[in-house]
Amino acid sequence: MIGADSRTVFSRPLRAIGLAGRCRLRSVVLAVAVVAASSQPAPARQDDQRLVGLFEGLREAATEAEAGPIEREIWDVWMQSGRAEVDDLMAQGVEAMSARAFARALEAFDRIVQLDPGFAEGWNKRATVHWLMDHNAQSVVDIRRTLALEPRHFGAISGMGLILMEEGDAAGALKAFEAVLEINPNARGAKRNIEQLRALIKDDSV
Repeated sequence: MIGADSRTVFSRPLRAIGLAGRCRLRSVVLAVAVVAASSQPAPARQDDQRLVGLFEGLREAATEAEAGPIEREIWDVWMQSGRAEVDDLMAQGVEAMSARAFARALEAFDRIVQLDPGFAEGWNKRATVHWLMDHNAQSVVDIRRTLALEPRHFGAISGMGLILMEEGDAAGALKAFEAVLEINPNARGAKRNIEQLRALIKDDSV
């Protein structure tokens, strides 16, 4: 999924926020997903060797401003499969997501994972669409496939955190967002979510 650092702050599990809160969150995540997919870099994918240095730079970045360009470059690398047919389908799926034509987006991402099951971002994008359609169980399956291919995928890990929050699992969500910070220490949204989740867990234990 995308939305690891969506700037959304949670003071309680999303189930307690209600439908309006979930809809607002999905709108934010959708906007981030479309922006992250908008560039057209050279062909690459999650096994591209440039990612080694990029992730080192992401961990070593002193500030969010310094980390931002590195994070965007990582997304750029992830987005490109190196296969024209798959990349065309990715563009179609993202365009459909932008138009909130989620069924059409799902068809594109279904085709991507069939054509190129080793392409992590195909699974991640399908996980995002499933979540936007309230198909949490299917989203979790695709998140796990994403992480099997790219364990550093901070977007997918954050997506798992969001789902766990919706399910009322504050402790599980906390672990997910803490894992995001191990990869991307300047992820502001993850930091805020961690702070709020720790407060929630503390309150629940009193």
